[in-house]
This record gives sequence, structure tokens and C-alpha cells, in this order.
Amino acid sequence: MNDSNKKPKLTTEQIAAEIRGEILNGRLKSGKPLRQDDIAAKFGISKIPVREALFQLKAEGLVTFVPNKGAAVSVLSPKEAEEIYTMRIALEPAALERAIPNLTIRNLTEAEELLTAIDQEEKIEKWGELNWLFHATLYAPADMPRMIEWIQALHINVARYLIVYLEGMNYQEVSQREHRELLDACRHGDVHRAKAVLVEHLESASRQLVKFLEETQ
Repeated sequence: MNDSNKKPKLTTEQIAAEIRGEILNGRLKSGKPLRQDDIAAKFGISKIPVREALFQLKAEGLVTFVPNKGAAVSVLSPKEAEEIYTMRIALEPAALERAIPNLTIRNLTEAEELLTAIDQEEKIEKWGELNWLFHATLYAPADMPRMIEWIQALHINVARYLIVYLEGMNYQEVSQREHRELLDACRHGDVHRAKAVLVEHLESASRQLVKFLEETQ
């Protein structure tokens, strides 16, 4: 057999990305068992990189390991959701405050284009990704990569639930209005107003998600 015809083996990071994508787009629901044998067979690899990928996702809060049962997609409780948003409200305004004086026309244009993309995107599962890219574009000039990495991890933990409850709520319209208010404040260099809009945006999302989880759990 010609070795050149063999498909390259997936890395741990690639496997984690595949599973992460399935969780974030809602195809792997909260509480869904993640059997290492099945995943290894699906990708045609050994269980070792699968286990490493699952531990990586555990560190991100997307996977839990249950004694005597193995791995499963983590379930976010109302209390955990509230805690995540409390952390986001503490971190994101700080990043934004540092970023605003350094925002360029290019940053602002990219942010505006992302809002247009959200308006035009028909697949709800893509909305969470675009939402993060919008916020990340505004925070990037803060030049605080470690903080942004933490914020992104917190975002990932709640983004998957947007897919579930966006369809039954008017959340996207309200969120987009708040996004545009935030972008306008950033464009004018108004740090105080931008932070106030951002805090209200996050508090609103927190209230709605906590309520949703309380009702469904």
C-alpha cells in the first residue's frame, strides 16, 4: 500500500475542535455521553488522543468526567451560568476600557461588518461564533491576550445555550441593538457609555439565560 494515500492522523487539538464544534452547534446536547471507543472509531484513531482531547474540553468547561460512567457534555446549572456572567461582567468592561483608546478605523469597520453578518446569518448555530468575533474585535486592541483568552473560555461555556433559546425568544434583535449602541460608543471614544452599555448587555443575557435554565432544569 502506498503510504501517501493514507489520511493524516488527527491531532489532539483537531479532535478537540471537532467535538467542541458539535457541542457549540447543539448537535451534542448537555448530558450526552462521550464514549471514547465510539469517538476513536469515528476518527480512525486510538483512544489516547481522544482522552487528551476530552481532558482539554474539560478544562474549557464543556466536558465533565463522571465516576464509573466516563465523559459527558457538561450541564450548566443556573448558578454556574450566573457565576460565569459575573466573571464576564468583571473582565470584559476592563478589557474594553483598555481597548477603546487604541481602536482603529479598521477595528471599527470589522466590528460593523460582523454585525451585518449576524443580521444576514440564517444558521443560528453560527450566531454564537460571530457574536464572539464582534466582541473580540473590540477587545483585541487592549493587548491583554491572557485576559481575552479567559473571556473567550467563559463565552464558550454559555454560547451553546444561545442556540437552544434564541429560536423561542426575541433575543437576537435586542442583542443586536445593544451591539450597535456599544459600537457607537466605541466609535466616539466614550469609555463611560461603552462600559455601561456592555454591562447592561451582559446582565440582560445573564438574566435571560438563568431564567431559561431554571425553567428547563
